[in-house]
Amino acid sequence: MTKKVNHELEPYYNKDSKILILGSIPSVKSRELGFYYMHPQNRFWKTLSRVYEENIPITIDDKKKFLKRHKIALWDTIKSCHIKGSSDSSITNVKVNDINKILKKTDVEKIFTTGRKSFDLYNKYCLAKTKKEAKYLPSTSPLYCPKGIDDKLYNEYKIIKEITK
Repeated sequence: MTKKVNHELEPYYNKDSKILILGSIPSVKSRELGFYYMHPQNRFWKTLSRVYEENIPITIDDKKKFLKRHKIALWDTIKSCHIKGSSDSSITNVKVNDINKILKKTDVEKIFTTGRKSFDLYNKYCLAKTKKEAKYLPSTSPLYCPKGIDDKLYNEYKIIKEITK
């Protein structure tokens, strides 16, 4: 069943953030647990940990420390929408976040989007306001990320490390 969802998570960033990673909207599990990419089968934290050659952060506090250490900001393109479960393909009636809220308070040099929906919405609604192009990265969601493509994700995501050195 499709329902209206309002983005309830605060963006995560600090003044030293060099990159911003934008998803579409938090999954059901992430909204339930109160932080980004919290579904246990989502490969986001596993992939970033491999990129930075670190252990996978487990707690929300560990994840925040990881992001701060690597100068990564996290947020989502969508402020509210109608969605069925956590399926990006079901998203309608979109309102987007004001991405400049983060850009004005940080040193973000590059924006990345995780997944096609976030990338398309960013380009349609946000690019003209931010004047910063985004680079598409594949989704790490268990819905769109079949088993066995960890190397592909790693190869796509390792560009992040170059920017945050």
